[in-house]
Amino acid sequence: MPGRLREKNVTPDFSLVAYLNERKTLVDGALDRYLPGEQNGPSVIVQAIRYSLLAGGKRIRPILCLAAAEAIGGDAEAVLPAACALEMIHTYSLIHDDLPAMDNDDYRRGKPTSHKVFGEGIAILAGDALLTEAFRLLTNREGMPGMPPDRLLDVAREIAEAAGHCGMVGGQVQDIRAEGEEVGLETLYAIHRRKTGALLRVSIRAGAILAGAGEEALAGLSDYGGKIGLAFQIADDILNVEGDPLLIGKGTGSDAARGKVTFPALMGIDASRARAAELVMEAISSLASFDDGAAPLRAIARYIPERRS
Repeated sequence: MPGRLREKNVTPDFSLVAYLNERKTLVDGALDRYLPGEQNGPSVIVQAIRYSLLAGGKRIRPILCLAAAEAIGGDAEAVLPAACALEMIHTYSLIHDDLPAMDNDDYRRGKPTSHKVFGEGIAILAGDALLTEAFRLLTNREGMPGMPPDRLLDVAREIAEAAGHCGMVGGQVQDIRAEGEEVGLETLYAIHRRKTGALLRVSIRAGAILAGAGEEALAGLSDYGGKIGLAFQIADDILNVEGDPLLIGKGTGSDAARGKVTFPALMGIDASRARAAELVMEAISSLASFDDGAAPLRAIARYIPERRS
């Protein structure tokens, strides 16, 4: 029943840990199945793709896609290819972010970064391959049988916009150009609505659209996605200052060392933490008309500022 809106806003007993673990297992298994084997191309590029994509991670973006579909009353497994495509795009962006020309990171998720293992050229190509593989997966109608073609087309277009120069890539450009510069809070918000927020927001929208969301439901979920996108980035900025490198899988303090503009740098840690908490409450309020099917989304919002990795 597309929409799944209710007057009530009751959340039953819900274990976020169990939900995240279950959904992560589902996504990891699907990614392994969808990835090419070494017989499908030069073995080194297949190895590099699999090295980064299967290196772990929380799988937040695909899980948000699945949870949004469930909030609408849809079947999570029916949108699994789209969810996995989002993780491929996210992983490609991490591979490129880690390059010496960008953030120059040696570790990601506790393992040497792709360019440290395979060299810069192969790392760049592995990112390129993941991006293109994502759209192959998104547009493969056999992967989502029975899905109306117009929904697939709408989702592919929205994901392309969110990942490209109007979204994630554009935000990364702004972030690079702001290094060492004095910028205001509004500019920082603008950077991260694109760099981090766009892909998180479209993860929500993709699952909802594929599940047949009506306009009212999609508007509420879109607002939720925008709010948690910013909260997620603030939490990331805080972790870069005071996180445990063993938990986050890479070094801390790199933002300050590179002169990056961050929320803690502009607002301070306490104010940043308070702003993240405000955004979480606003995100949850956006789901006020949804029933208990949105319990995972509410719990994920609360988890974002509390995470340690």
